[in-house]
Amino acid sequence: MTLLANEIGSIKKRLDNLCIPQSNGNPKVSVVIPAYNAKDYIARCLFSLIQQSLNDIEIIVVNDGSVDNTVEIVNLFLKYDKRIKLIEQENKLQGAARNAGMEIAKGEYIGFVDSDDWVDLNYFEKLYNAAKKYSSDIAFCTNVRIGNGKTKKRLNIKEECFNTKMQDKFDSCALAKNPCPTNKIYKREFLNQNNIKWPQGCYCEDKLFVTQAIYYANGTVSVPDINYYYFRNPNSTVNSKKIKHRTKLNQDKKNSRLSVLKFLKEKNVKIRDKEFWAITKEIKFFNIPFYLEKSSLHTKKIYLLNYIKIKEVKYDL
Repeated sequence: MTLLANEIGSIKKRLDNLCIPQSNGNPKVSVVIPAYNAKDYIARCLFSLIQQSLNDIEIIVVNDGSVDNTVEIVNLFLKYDKRIKLIEQENKLQGAARNAGMEIAKGEYIGFVDSDDWVDLNYFEKLYNAAKKYSSDIAFCTNVRIGNGKTKKRLNIKEECFNTKMQDKFDSCALAKNPCPTNKIYKREFLNQNNIKWPQGCYCEDKLFVTQAIYYANGTVSVPDINYYYFRNPNSTVNSKKIKHRTKLNQDKKNSRLSVLKFLKEKNVKIRDKEFWAITKEIKFFNIPFYLEKSSLHTKKIYLLNYIKIKEVKYDL
């Protein structure tokens, strides 16, 4: 038997031993999973979803042009759990895949889980109940990063708290340092009303999406005692060491920071200065940075040779 056949057999045996609930057709939460060459991880992700204590969910897997056996594994799960839907598209990166899932989602709320990540088995039940309790557009929880032999809580939620003030919403989610889109659920109607979509064809698409969502949300509620497990996959495209990927990733990081800063300034958001920086001007000679301007909401810093700060000014106060 091949390695894949062994894996399929193991997954099937485990599925045979599960009592998989069925939805009543009116999902409370739609879960969107973008998947690209995820054969080594997609089963772990799906097992954490089909066993959720909240039965009324739909699971939308968007195959983003995988060239491995991702689809074969997803199709096996489909035979056991009719709550799973599969969308096929050519490789367009995560933003387009998530948008495709959002287009067909029927849940009252939408959550996003990456194909190499997983969640606690009561994850969506607790998020949904908290969101309903406060009629909140967003509910979120602890985000745990796992990889390289280390486990770290990038966002550690210790108490339930509903925040409505702009600065409190930003602070509670640690938006400036950890703009994680996947440890949250979002009210679907609220996303549609504000036309909040994922930027497409780029990496770092999460920064603008989460910033816009938190800005427009009527409130955010933090939910303790559940975790989203983010696996730092060494083989992911973002972690690729290929020059073309690293070059695009670095440029997309710059563009995402600039788009967030532009959005905040356009909306005249009243939050602390110096938390959202972006490069607003850069001059290079022979691809070596010579002159650099970094701006926040009300501050500009000017550097020579990328590290010698020669000026700092306040503006738009």
